[in-house]
Amino acid sequence: MKPLHNPLEPSILKKVDRRSFLKISGISATGIIIGMQIGCSPSKKKDSGIPFSPNVYLTVNSDGTVTIVAHRSEMGTGIRTGLPLIVADELEADWSKVKVVQAIGDEARYGNQNTDGSFSVRMFFEPMRKAGATARMMLEQAAANEWGVPVGECKAKNGEVAHQGSGKKLGFGELTEAASKLEMPAEEKITLKKKSEWKFIGKSTPIVDIEDIISGKGGFGLDKKVAGMKYATVLRCPVAGGKVKTFNADKAMQVAGVQKVFEMPFTAFPGGINAPLGGLLVVADNTWAAIKGRDALEVEWDFGPNAKYSTADYFKDMLGRVKSKGQVHREEGSVETSFKNAAKTIDSTYLIPHLSHAPMEPPCAVAHFKDGECEVWAPTQNPQGANDALAEALKIDKANVTVNVTLLGGGFGRKSKPDFIVEAALASQMSGFPVKIIWTREDDIQHDFFHACSVQRIKVALDNNKKVTGWEHHSVFPPIGGTFSPDATGPSFDELQLGMVDMPFDIPNISCQSHEAKAMTRIGWLRSVSNIQHAFAIGSMVDEIAVARQMDPVENLLDLIGADREIPFDKLMEGFGNYGEPVEKFPMKTARLKNVVKLAAEKSGWGKELPKGHGMGICAHRSFLTYVACVVHVAVDDAGKLTIPEVHFAVDCGIVVNQNSVKNQFEGGGTFASSLALKGGIAFKNGQTIAKNFDQFEVARMQDTAKEIFVHLVESDEKPTGVGEPPVPPFAPALANAVFAATGKRSKELPIKMS
Repeated sequence: MKPLHNPLEPSILKKVDRRSFLKISGISATGIIIGMQIGCSPSKKKDSGIPFSPNVYLTVNSDGTVTIVAHRSEMGTGIRTGLPLIVADELEADWSKVKVVQAIGDEARYGNQNTDGSFSVRMFFEPMRKAGATARMMLEQAAANEWGVPVGECKAKNGEVAHQGSGKKLGFGELTEAASKLEMPAEEKITLKKKSEWKFIGKSTPIVDIEDIISGKGGFGLDKKVAGMKYATVLRCPVAGGKVKTFNADKAMQVAGVQKVFEMPFTAFPGGINAPLGGLLVVADNTWAAIKGRDALEVEWDFGPNAKYSTADYFKDMLGRVKSKGQVHREEGSVETSFKNAAKTIDSTYLIPHLSHAPMEPPCAVAHFKDGECEVWAPTQNPQGANDALAEALKIDKANVTVNVTLLGGGFGRKSKPDFIVEAALASQMSGFPVKIIWTREDDIQHDFFHACSVQRIKVALDNNKKVTGWEHHSVFPPIGGTFSPDATGPSFDELQLGMVDMPFDIPNISCQSHEAKAMTRIGWLRSVSNIQHAFAIGSMVDEIAVARQMDPVENLLDLIGADREIPFDKLMEGFGNYGEPVEKFPMKTARLKNVVKLAAEKSGWGKELPKGHGMGICAHRSFLTYVACVVHVAVDDAGKLTIPEVHFAVDCGIVVNQNSVKNQFEGGGTFASSLALKGGIAFKNGQTIAKNFDQFEVARMQDTAKEIFVHLVESDEKPTGVGEPPVPPFAPALANAVFAATGKRSKELPIKMS
């Protein structure tokens, strides 16, 4: 089965031996591979239409248009624009002649395609620059050869190469054949543009999909149709790890349009993220018939090992655990001594519920299994992970799987898990039809990979001079690893590195401890992951410290951060991951954190006189190597109704590729975080979610969100980091601190309750 969409046919890509490949591929410290080729097969005809494809991401066509492959998934982040912009800038392309096409899942060709963890730009900034620069240099050399002049006299600009002496010009399209005959320049000779020469990077460019999205032409997962396609839903056990005991499909088969009912394979808990939950599959002619057929099924469940899961009881257990000594992960000085000698102590506990991703487009996928091959179309963040999962589930070779990536109607980490894609493929394999799997909103909320519920306890010691001398942090939550293995019975060190053990304050005595907690439902990564609970606790405690010290919260925060320095977290604890980057390459610089605090305070008018019932709160947090300070301004009326007049984010993410996308991410991130801070959490009783839909798991609506969100970007020459997740962690604590400033009431639990 030939894929229906493949932006670059293999015939135009020459094979490269391993030595040459490694030499020219630009492997970074993170193991990223560009996969450049030596050259293209030229034609003997002058105007043959041969494209010039110096690497797998870039093709210059003979008509002067440029095709750039987007190998990451677009879910509102603008990454389908950002990475091509980098290539186009170094190429000196005419952006109006650039066409962006989506790559299929193919790690061997495109490198890492997992759009998760806010690392797309960080990982591919330099490789993409080299990809564009290589093509530019070869086009300039082709022009120099044509004119018989030194290549130094030829300069590419806006889709043309000009000779500086004579003024002669040749369009990129006129040079494709000649350029395709040239050898690639050695990597050490690739010349990148100076920052002063950038024309796209650092500016604002609308995303390439904007017109299609607002006009309804954009192709999302739910939009995909193929010939002969059927629709399917799955009745899953409401308890994770439960399975079908008995069922009767007679009534379901009587629903008009229902074609077949199958029992899906059962996956024991924990079963990882690749395998679907199992249950009963209904295949029908349309969505309505599939849903009504599912409603008519008669089933008796074996609820399995998690049938008694109750979050009320679970929180009681976690609250008890944080009162005892836990496993120590970071220890400096002696917290015991600091508390023994303290003039004052503060001891606070913070609670965070399970959270659902709730993307506006629920999980969905189309799959066509035929003759031992499978092609899928899905809104996936990780097409390579989907490829692996499909091959395993269908018991076929990965070479026989094609994963086409659609636009994503939201992701937030949910769509990096391929379970719903596997469901579609199994449905196609079992039924013999191409099948679109449909998740309803009820399915999405009940069967998510939930953000972990959590209890955080922080105890602080102050001396007679109101100096903070001791910091003891206890963290407990069911780990993501509990979705994969029963042996994971507490937060992993990787999860604790997300905002806890990398606490940046200059305090002489520190102890960071974790406690056991077993996953009783599917736990997964949600936008900013464990930074959510850790930042809420730490950011709230910092404000409590300011009150105890009778200090302005901004002054207190700057004092706690301390002198400008680089914090050697890798020397303070063994196994510190630093979001997958070497600490020496991306060190924690307190000057950058203090700078965003000062910028946010300045831009928000911190310290100005506010009306009665108004308050401002601040929090600063580094996540995914990006420094963010957030100031939230709230207004609370006499009836206790809360509104948010404005929010100010100050952001240092290193070099900014597309200001438009960064600001959009922070505006959207603030809105997403307002849902976490003010609206629904997920509670369990008898192993099942109490909430089934948006009537119980609420998300922020327009009246709940900030009237204005201002995003202030720090001009920087530092390496680019990430912006998808960093908006989320500081928002809730800044909001809680603002509520305290406005009302004198301290919220130590999410969602924040105003009554």
